[in-house]
Amino acid sequence: MSQKIAGFLMILGIFMIFEWVSLGFNLADGHPTSFYVVHGILIAVNIILAVVLGIIGWRGLRGAIRGRRGDAG
Repeated sequence: MSQKIAGFLMILGIFMIFEWVSLGFNLADGHPTSFYVVHGILIAVNIILAVVLGIIGWRGLRGAIRGRRGDAG
């Protein structure tokens, strides 16, 4: 994986976490409970996806740097 793609995945993960946490704090009162359950599930799933993308990007970035230096492990 190239450094650009790895960096993009890390930035995307950070953006997704920021976006969904902001949405969670901005949900207004007065909706039915099902609205909050559905949005809570969406927020949780997207934060998990963001963390996975960040980890993949981090590992890809470390691998690209190691490959550039010629390290085997």
